[in-house]
Amino acid sequence: MTYQAITVTELNQYVKEKIEEDAFLQNVLVKGEISNFKHHYTGHMYFTLKDEKSLIKCVMFKTYTGHLSFVPKDGMQVMVLGTVSVFERDGIYQIYAKAMRQEGIGDLHAEFEKLKEKLGKEGLFEQSHKIKIPFMPRTIGVLTSNTGAVIRDIINVSTRRNPKVHIRLLPVPVQGQGAAEKIAKAIQKMNDEKLADVIIIARGGGSLEDLWPFNEEIVARSIYHSELPVISAVGHETDFTIADFVADLRAPTPSAAAELAVPNIAELESKLKVIENRQKQALLKQLELKKLRFQKCKASKIYKEPYGNINEKYMLLDKNVKQLIHGLQSKVKDEKAKMIEQIAKLDALSPLKTLARGYGIVTKEKRMVKSIAQLQIGDNVLLTLSDGTLPAEIK
Repeated sequence: MTYQAITVTELNQYVKEKIEEDAFLQNVLVKGEISNFKHHYTGHMYFTLKDEKSLIKCVMFKTYTGHLSFVPKDGMQVMVLGTVSVFERDGIYQIYAKAMRQEGIGDLHAEFEKLKEKLGKEGLFEQSHKIKIPFMPRTIGVLTSNTGAVIRDIINVSTRRNPKVHIRLLPVPVQGQGAAEKIAKAIQKMNDEKLADVIIIARGGGSLEDLWPFNEEIVARSIYHSELPVISAVGHETDFTIADFVADLRAPTPSAAAELAVPNIAELESKLKVIENRQKQALLKQLELKKLRFQKCKASKIYKEPYGNINEKYMLLDKNVKQLIHGLQSKVKDEKAKMIEQIAKLDALSPLKTLARGYGIVTKEKRMVKSIAQLQIGDNVLLTLSDGTLPAEIK
């Protein structure tokens, strides 16, 4: 018996037609938990619907997404109404969702929110506990898988930015049973043995289950108690884990974590060169100004004749002293003339002049007698003449 081969496309078309002939699959209602949710820039939504044992891919086109009353997220329990069909290009069957209703939050997501609330109340996310990332670390400690693109990206970015930086890898499982405990032990080892200046915890993107070790309490507390600063770079930019909230710094990707941890030496050298040139220019300008000021000082009169100004002051002082002496002498002369004039006036009025002409002065009890009414017979008086004083008695 001879069989005629068909193409892959023909096979996929055949399977698609068979599925579409099933009326049940044209309007099926399926419940499960959302995982790997992506909202494409075109407006279409792509996600996986799963339960404890199985999963199926789903797509909801922009035509239907506008009718949603909520924003789908990983971990949500939903009911999806749609059609099952085959995507011919990839040969996979999936649900083409037309409507979706939120049933509740998945177990993992609920556990995530519960732990986040608990640790938040304890203060593990507080900014005051964050350690500053060192500006120029010598050794970068990396906790991730020793295979895959993550460690290669970190090494490539770090060494490109600073060829002298040392990358110290402690390989740890980044998903699966027991991964959280091993990550926590690696953080503790980095601290106990001071193996690095800063720690990067990293892994690539994945579903909520894949990233779950970084949502474990043991990892969160290890990061919180780390004396070395920790950068969390888990998943893609839209993925958030408990480790991101506790870490001293969150990076959207492992490559970004390397950029945040390792400064670009070329850029620093360029900036230092600019600063150096500015300092040189400033010093040259200051030197030129000092030279000009020195030349100006040398050309000044005081520099050429340093005692000229002093001598001028001496001459002015001598002149002032001479004027002062002349003024004093003139004043003394004027005052002396005034004094002689006053003496002459006093002398003209002096009682001694009167006595010299034959007059006398009679005093009684040290008082001048001006009238006979002041005297009585028997009074003792003093007679003052030009050449002396003698006692007398009134008769």
